[in-house]
Amino acid sequence: MSGQLVLITGANGHIGFRVLVFALEAGYHVRAAVRNQEKADRILAASSIKRLNPGKSLTFVFVPDLLQSGAYNEAVRDVDYIIHLPSPITNGITEDKYETSLIQPAMAGTLGILQAAEKSSTIKRIVITSSIVALTPWYDFFEAETKKIFNEHSRTDNPSGPYKSEFEAYASSKVQAFNATLKFMEDVNPAFSIVHVHPTFVVGKDELVTDPEDMTRGTNGAALRQVSWNDVAIAHIKALESKIPSGYTLITQSEGLKGTQWGDAIEIVRRHFPRAVEAGVLPNSGFAPTKHTIVDASETAKLLGLEFKGYEEQVLSVVKHYLELRGVQLA
Repeated sequence: MSGQLVLITGANGHIGFRVLVFALEAGYHVRAAVRNQEKADRILAASSIKRLNPGKSLTFVFVPDLLQSGAYNEAVRDVDYIIHLPSPITNGITEDKYETSLIQPAMAGTLGILQAAEKSSTIKRIVITSSIVALTPWYDFFEAETKKIFNEHSRTDNPSGPYKSEFEAYASSKVQAFNATLKFMEDVNPAFSIVHVHPTFVVGKDELVTDPEDMTRGTNGAALRQVSWNDVAIAHIKALESKIPSGYTLITQSEGLKGTQWGDAIEIVRRHFPRAVEAGVLPNSGFAPTKHTIVDASETAKLLGLEFKGYEEQVLSVVKHYLELRGVQLA
């Protein structure tokens, strides 16, 4: 499949950039959808892109407003595959804006790319980034210490507000966008196939971040969470392969059924970065409680031929990057 053209939306995001890099390394030509030239320039300036020197294998298309009708019509022209990653994230959104800032953009972006693709005759497959929260009822995922096991075949009904928190509204946006895609497949029966990737929580070096303060934003800053961004990115590329059945749901989750204890980051940092802890560069005094939801991603791991990376490797990736940005010598 190398040499074929892949449209990657959200290519300047935490996961999206790694997907872009892996796609180029796999031999695909990439058309990256970004909002403006500034975001394209950030990608081109990244060391991984300079190392690959992709030349004409990497091009850009500007989609300034994904909520606009027909926003992706030009972007999908003549592409073979689409990897659709962008979605609004939690970032201090107030209750009065849950619908307009989280739910509506998630729905419009997903349906927009599907509707644009339906008008094209070249697209073979679309891979869509969702989330584990799209497969689990909110109560089971966040409030209860349920003994239920969730896997690739789990489904949940669309929730409705009012929402108790920003993250609950975010979870609702993921459920509704996922279910809308399933309904689109049933109603339209498009010529292309669709595969979803559902990460748990994503942690790993974000190469496009150059200011250490920016590392406090997004999933890296939230708690040094549960699954490697490399694993998630690789899953997106492997999802393009024909051996992955159409309509399949992939889950990326590390540490197996026992899950990750977020607080283990304290001990990992203490062992690997004692001088930075002693100097106060890494205070290493926080607390991250673990809400344990049992997720079985063994079917995905077997299908993709992946062994998901452990929490320690994930923590090391982020902390090393943070110290590098702070100018701290690691040797």
